[in-house]
Amino acid sequence: MDVETVRQMLIEMADEDYRAFHSKLVPGIENILGVRVPELRKLAKKLVKDDWREYFDAAPNRYYEEDMLRGFMVGYGKMDLEERLERIRAFVPDIHNWAVCDCFCSTLKFAEKNREIVWEFLGPYFRSAETYDRRFASVMALDYYTLPEYALAVFGYFDAMEHPDYYVQMAVAWAISVFYVHMPEITERYIRENRLDDFTHNKAIQKICESYRVDKETKARLRTLKRK
Repeated sequence: MDVETVRQMLIEMADEDYRAFHSKLVPGIENILGVRVPELRKLAKKLVKDDWREYFDAAPNRYYEEDMLRGFMVGYGKMDLEERLERIRAFVPDIHNWAVCDCFCSTLKFAEKNREIVWEFLGPYFRSAETYDRRFASVMALDYYTLPEYALAVFGYFDAMEHPDYYVQMAVAWAISVFYVHMPEITERYIRENRLDDFTHNKAIQKICESYRVDKETKARLRTLKRK
């Protein structure tokens, strides 16, 4: 498949109303066509049945949807573990917004069967100074590592992220809220003892309190842990 053919497919799938709506959710991104994510997923699943690697390696990025499509190809394409990790390594530097990052992570279901190997792979991304390296690792943690055997290690990485970017702070807060739902005792202990910046700490508590899976009494207790 060639870049121009796929690009024309995306242009034909575009919805102007959706473009206007979605552009508000991803501020600063000016190259959105307006193709809905479920439609992009369908297209990616169709395209990976053919020789998709040439398209991936060409790295087309005129449109936001082209980045999203390449990320989905990494998740849906048939390949061995080593190649998939290499494809992830090649794609992460092309992530420039939260939406591509989060949709990409949710597509990497192979991590569930390769948890320890992927965990080791994520280490450099947690320690990176780059915003979307850190967000990638943080969202992978909330998608695939909300388990007792990983919780303390994840929290340790979060504590080490000094002065993170807003999109990292929000990912960490979101992750903590997901960990809380799965492991309230371990996570509440972390909330009481963490070394997070005040914004991330308070945002994590806010997100937990927004969950319908947490009772009113617990929410009231957690709110007392907010920092002034």
